[in-house]
Amino acid sequence: MKKTPFNEIHRKLGAKLVEFAGFEMPIQYSGIVNEHKAVREHVGVFDVSHMGEFFVHGKDAEAFLQRNTLNDVTKLTVGRAQYTALVNENGLLLDDLIIYKLENAYMIVANASNIDKDFNAFSSRKSGDVKLENASDATALLSIQGPDATKTLQKISDIDLSAMQYYHFAEGKIAGIDAIISRTGYTGEVGFEVFFGAKAADCGRMWEAIFDAGKGFGILPIGLGARDTLRLEMGYCLYGNDIDESTNPIEAGLGWITKIDKGDFFGKEAIVKAKQNVTRKLVGFKMDENAIPRHGYTIHSTSDGNKAGIVTSGTFAPSLGVGVGMGYLDASLVAENKEIYVDIRGKKTRAHVVKLPFISKKN
Repeated sequence: MKKTPFNEIHRKLGAKLVEFAGFEMPIQYSGIVNEHKAVREHVGVFDVSHMGEFFVHGKDAEAFLQRNTLNDVTKLTVGRAQYTALVNENGLLLDDLIIYKLENAYMIVANASNIDKDFNAFSSRKSGDVKLENASDATALLSIQGPDATKTLQKISDIDLSAMQYYHFAEGKIAGIDAIISRTGYTGEVGFEVFFGAKAADCGRMWEAIFDAGKGFGILPIGLGARDTLRLEMGYCLYGNDIDESTNPIEAGLGWITKIDKGDFFGKEAIVKAKQNVTRKLVGFKMDENAIPRHGYTIHSTSDGNKAGIVTSGTFAPSLGVGVGMGYLDASLVAENKEIYVDIRGKKTRAHVVKLPFISKKN
């Protein structure tokens, strides 16, 4: 397994480590619910250095990304980020991504499990004056999330973080270390993601400085377990669960980033066809009984059967105190408050469809 630059720190903190996307990663430190509440109420720090970072250089970089991602790259200005996706020739999702426009390049952030696949896909489609660089192994990434994230980071930053808008970023210093500081995150809370060089000394210094700055706010390290409950409460997709190469962006609820009218792009013809014939949709649901749905469970439209879909993500939502999930449901059955039944260990357990997100965004 690969290790992030913070692996020894996780071990010293007593984290429970598991394999995730080929990396040894902390799933929890003090407990998933405790860590979840720390982010919702105060501030928490995630090591997300397993994510991939690619740089795209050259005078044709914008045109290249416009052809090969779903959103409209031409809308980006320097200092702005954009949520988007990469699809194959059949319009099916290879990955969801974030693109950052720097002064002289673009940075793409990819999911850890898809680093090689994504880089190979981009490389195979390269044309014109375009240079691709896979900087994943040389880049460390920490995510600082929660109501007290701004006050924590501002103590050690030379940038006015309170003035930074959502999905904007700046280049500056955190704890004296050169970094890209981005007003992004996957929790729904106010937060920042900090990209910097993966030198061991800098990583140790950065971690220590952030935790020193957050002492008065009850700062905690946060593992993948709470990262999952936090993102699911917001209805955010997890690649490999809610979206993958069997799903198209329309049925996955990603039509809002799929700019059909922007001109020609890879997979467009297949996506246009998919939009004309939507057979299933990704929905959110809450359990009406004391039960927790899990990935892979069957969804039924009636208590006596009639399979109608499948759960893609499910958990106990600490902010709500109930089981919640997302899953694909036959399009004809998609309606708010629609009663459904999740097969949990052989029992048809009652739930109902709800509008996402499960809780209000604060970012």
